[in-house]
Amino acid sequence: MKKKYFDILLFIAVIIIIIFGIIMIYSASSIWAEYKFNDSLRFVKAQTIFFLLGIVIMLILSKIDYKIYYKKANLILMICFLLLVLVLIPGIGKIRNGARSWFGIGPLGIQPSEFAKIGLIIFVSKYIANNQKNIKNIKTGVLPIISIILAFFALIMLEPDFGTGVVMVMSLIAILFISGVKLSFFLKIGLIGVIGIIGLIIMAPYRLARIISFLNPWADPLGSGFQIIQSLYAIGPGGLLGQGFLQSRQKHFYLPEPQTDFIFSIISEEFGFLGILIVSLFFIFIFYRMIKISLKAKDHFSKYLSFGLSFGMIFQALLNIMVVVGMIPVTGVTLPFFSYGGSSLLVSMASIGIILNISRNQ
Repeated sequence: MKKKYFDILLFIAVIIIIIFGIIMIYSASSIWAEYKFNDSLRFVKAQTIFFLLGIVIMLILSKIDYKIYYKKANLILMICFLLLVLVLIPGIGKIRNGARSWFGIGPLGIQPSEFAKIGLIIFVSKYIANNQKNIKNIKTGVLPIISIILAFFALIMLEPDFGTGVVMVMSLIAILFISGVKLSFFLKIGLIGVIGIIGLIIMAPYRLARIISFLNPWADPLGSGFQIIQSLYAIGPGGLLGQGFLQSRQKHFYLPEPQTDFIFSIISEEFGFLGILIVSLFFIFIFYRMIKISLKAKDHFSKYLSFGLSFGMIFQALLNIMVVVGMIPVTGVTLPFFSYGGSSLLVSMASIGIILNISRNQ
């Protein structure tokens, strides 16, 4: 029997950008880590642990037949739902940066909403694969799955974690779109979505402050507009080749926690347009390899699963970069493979592992 191999180019590209991300986490966080923890390698050590664990998970998942997710989709969904409920309970869920969205494990933390993205994509892919003929019927085919998506979104918003919720919903909407759902449905749900976002903004004044700071960050330069102003100060001087590795000025207590959501700003400052181009080309190459795997998938479930996971990562990357350059309001999403954060890195690498397994079975 011929041995099956996964997409080695995709695997290598992912490993390269994660290693580059860890290097940039050191550059972005060393000053702050030395000041706060007396250890300039604090964040690098933690991210490296998650990276090594992620490699193991990625390789294991690349060997586990993706059909097992089809069989266990309902159980996976229930576990994800339970975790999202548990994290909201005081004493179980930990509050970080104003959101109760973490399970604390010593100095580390796990974010269940990140894993819920994979669980929902698996479930929705199975549902659509099983209801291929009925999916064009809005009432009996689409509304049941929309109800489940909204229930998960509501739980994530109770944390609150608007950025993760948006990435999750858009990934699932993208799967519905390629499955053949009528275009009129997306126009209607888009209108409902706009109304819902307006409602969420009214309910939480800090979101309105983010909108105002996006439109005019100088209206509150020391408050809601501070992050985006400091991010632009980092990107602006980068020029063609940047200030040089470790030479960022904004990481010196100007840009808050630059190793997380705004690490792209530090890359831009230290490596300039060349750094932006290299990072962008890597993302484009990874997206191309993932979509190629999705197009060659031999059944509907693996096609929808690989596409949903791929779209989610690329959409999140675009969302993060658009925030950093001031094109949209701050959403709080990380840059996949680059930003500091164990949950984000593990989920991204697990997603790649599943896609690699699908590539084995083509």
